[in-house]
Amino acid sequence: AAGGAYWVDSQQKRYVPVKGDHVIGIVTAKAGDVFKLDVGGSEQASLSYLAFEGATKRNRPNVQVGDLIYGQFLVANKDMEPEMVCIDSSGRSSGMGIIGQDGFLFKVSLGLIRKLLAPKNEIIQELSQLYPFELVLGMNGRIWVKAKTVQQTLIIVNILEACEYMTAEQRKQALAKLSGN
Repeated sequence: AAGGAYWVDSQQKRYVPVKGDHVIGIVTAKAGDVFKLDVGGSEQASLSYLAFEGATKRNRPNVQVGDLIYGQFLVANKDMEPEMVCIDSSGRSSGMGIIGQDGFLFKVSLGLIRKLLAPKNEIIQELSQLYPFELVLGMNGRIWVKAKTVQQTLIIVNILEACEYMTAEQRKQALAKLSGN
C-alpha cells in the first residue's frame, strides 16, 4: 500500500503529458525547425514551427526563447518525446499559440487545475464579475492571467491560489469584500 500511496503523491507534483491535454509551455531552445519547451514534466516537449496556424517554410511564427506557448499534445507516451502543436485537426489555432508577454504566470496543484477546468466551475464565473481579465489554464498546473492593471492581475492570482484551501462560502466572502459589496 505504501508504494501505491507514494505513486499517487508523485503524480500530483509532476505533470505527466497526456495526448490531447492543453498545456502552457515555456520555450527553452530553438533547434533547427523545432522549438523545445519546458512543460513541467520530466522531459521537454518539441514543437514544430509548422504546427501553427498559417505557418509555412517561408512564413514562420515569431517564437523566441522565453516565450509562453499554449498548445496541446499531439504525441505523449512513455517511449517518445512529447510533441506539441498549436493547431487543431483542421489546422486552426483555436486559441492556441504564443501567449502575451505582459501577464503573470504561476503554478497551482494539478488537483486545483482540474477543478478550475471542470465544466460549470463557479470560481472563474465569480472572478469574472470583479473586472475583466484574460486567463489561460494549462492542464500542467500553469495559469497565465492578465487584467487591466498589475494590481488587479495579482488579486486574481491570489484568489486562484487561495481557492485550493477555501470553501465556496469563504471564497464568496473574500470576493464580496474585494468588490466592495
